[in-house]
Amino acid sequence: MERVVQSEIPSDQSHLLGVESQHGADAEAFTKAFVKNSIPHMKDAAIEDMMARKAVVLEYKRPKKKVKKAKAKGLNAKERRRLQIFQLKPEHQKYELFLPLHELWKSYIEDLCNGLKPGSNPQVIQQKLLKADFHGAILTVVRSKCPSYVGLTGILVQELKHIFKLITKEDKLKVIPKRNSVFSVEVGGFVSHIYGSKFELRSSERSAKKFKVKGTIDL
Repeated sequence: MERVVQSEIPSDQSHLLGVESQHGADAEAFTKAFVKNSIPHMKDAAIEDMMARKAVVLEYKRPKKKVKKAKAKGLNAKERRRLQIFQLKPEHQKYELFLPLHELWKSYIEDLCNGLKPGSNPQVIQQKLLKADFHGAILTVVRSKCPSYVGLTGILVQELKHIFKLITKEDKLKVIPKRNSVFSVEVGGFVSHIYGSKFELRSSERSAKKFKVKGTIDL
């Protein structure tokens, strides 16, 4: 076996492979350099000991390139509008479809306000309502600079930064601007008023905002 390994490469194969057989010191130097390059973490003595005890398969491995994973890119506002992702389809604009959502909201708001007992502090409840999520609440427009909005009642199905979208009992979708409007909401026997100007935030942003207690200018 050793004789085969050390034998010269035939001239026809040498020309085909593009290599030439080396002899003596040149061959030994090449072998040592190749082994050292293949096992760079081992010392010469350790390499000699390993080679004397067992067969070693040497191969050249290219360093692996780190592949940067592309971050998932969400849709921007323009694309969301084009695809009408947040548009409620006409066949879904049914008051009765959102009654289960209203029941869930009542349970949520009672837990948030610790049961809404008769002796509850109204100011504490008001502060909690400022940060609450109102999707599913039944809102009524009690005051507005636009008289046609006054008296409208419906379940809140979508809240945007500047508007509330309500579904009325007549299965109509109404878009009410928050600014210059006051809404009432009944929570466990408590009737609270929502001043739209204080709600001109997205519901997710409002939950983290610190509100200052101050007087409200009436319409």
